[in-house]
Amino acid sequence: MNGTIYNTILDAKQRGHKMLAVLVDPDKGEPQAWTALAIAAATHKVNLLLVGGSLMVHHRLEECIRTLKAACNVPVVLFPGSPAQVTPLADGILLLSLISGRNPELLIGQHIQAAPALKKSGLEVLPTGYMLIDGGAPTTVSYITNTLPIPANKPEIAAITALAGEQLGLKLIYLEAGSGAAKPVNEAMISAVSTQVDVPIIVGGGIRNGEAAYKACKAGADVIVIGTAFEEQPELLAEIASAVKSESKVK
Repeated sequence: MNGTIYNTILDAKQRGHKMLAVLVDPDKGEPQAWTALAIAAATHKVNLLLVGGSLMVHHRLEECIRTLKAACNVPVVLFPGSPAQVTPLADGILLLSLISGRNPELLIGQHIQAAPALKKSGLEVLPTGYMLIDGGAPTTVSYITNTLPIPANKPEIAAITALAGEQLGLKLIYLEAGSGAAKPVNEAMISAVSTQVDVPIIVGGGIRNGEAAYKACKAGADVIVIGTAFEEQPELLAEIASAVKSESKVK
């Protein structure tokens, strides 16, 4: 846990360099598809591969990580939906605290369960304030977590929630519209959060084209996450990667 991944994200933010992450759900796809994804990620200079999901019913987490790592050198970071989704095969883990909700299990309860395994794992732990934002459609993560998302037209709520998370010591803020969201986190909300916190901001959910990625970056996102869009249309990776890079101060 030497801070390599976090320092890379922090350094990129300080230099105005936007980053791109691809979310991989081990429940979806097969090893051949994961290999192709890893090769595409390396080709388009994706910065991070996030691996995890809300359900994980097929128990293929470790197989997925091994496959990705065999095909590319992009850092693999766990995006866990439960304490069971911890493996030392990854490089790091987003330790998510669902600060937009009031479910104590997702604020601290599950973290206690995972703490011993995390300490033994050697994974780089990235404490992350996870915030669900209304993306215009019901999402799996909202259902599974039994929490209400922050309304899309209430950027001030998102901003002060993120500020509280930063004051608690969280190192990243993740604004999530959810997989399958009808629309991404809007620019006003990203901008409001960006003006309140100094830590890097991750934005995901509903980003289906380069324009949406560009607008999110311009509003203040430091890391863009895509998942569903790339699964449905693999060719979109090039478009979104180009858009993210175009908004970087350092090309």
